[in-house]
Amino acid sequence: MSELTARTPLSEAQEDYLKQVLLLGSGGAGMGKLEDTLAVSTQDLADRMQVKPASVTGMLKKLAELGLVEYEAYRGVRLTEAGYKVALEVLRHHRLIEAYLHQALGYGWEEVHAEAEKLEHHISEAFEQRIAEWLGHPSHDPHGDLIPSAALELPQTIPNRRLAALQSGQYGMVARVATQDQDSLNLFAHLGLKPGAQVQLLEHIAEGSRVRVGKERYLLPISLAQVLWIHLEGDSYVDPI
Repeated sequence: MSELTARTPLSEAQEDYLKQVLLLGSGGAGMGKLEDTLAVSTQDLADRMQVKPASVTGMLKKLAELGLVEYEAYRGVRLTEAGYKVALEVLRHHRLIEAYLHQALGYGWEEVHAEAEKLEHHISEAFEQRIAEWLGHPSHDPHGDLIPSAALELPQTIPNRRLAALQSGQYGMVARVATQDQDSLNLFAHLGLKPGAQVQLLEHIAEGSRVRVGKERYLLPISLAQVLWIHLEGDSYVDPI
């Protein structure tokens, strides 16, 4: 537990806002260093939280008073070092819970996000540690997203590319599936396109991207090709950016 949350317990809503500022500011994965994250607009945050912009403004002012964000009207919001640590802690809880539900309890990867959203604010640090130990201290959740360490640091990562950005003939491994839409996840699972799967891009056409998975060929619509991240053979580990 961070020092700030130990002194001043935050509400679930406050933790959710900090987590979403991190995710939006780092391109959705929550894996950017603080100095590399971008300012997040009030409108983007309102859209993500499904609330009115005025409600977002009120919350951001409260978080700024607590020293968790830097907020200026019309210029967006960024996390402070303290806010960044809280966001990473919530993200660690969320992704460890997803991994535990998937591996220990047999939840489908399309089910775990909704359950983790409910549980991430309520587990103790001792329970978090037990989960991590049981799982073998994983670095990624079932969707391929990074899990911050117990020290709230990010593991090394491989530079990945969207399937939609690959060139014809390029071959690699599915590293991350960047969606929580249940229907999309069910389709990816049916096609064998989960983290660790080998895939080759055959061609891009107007309707989407044609790929080979094993002996099968599929045409993925553009919307799905955009959320499938691929590690190309030969790329090496780097510090998270």
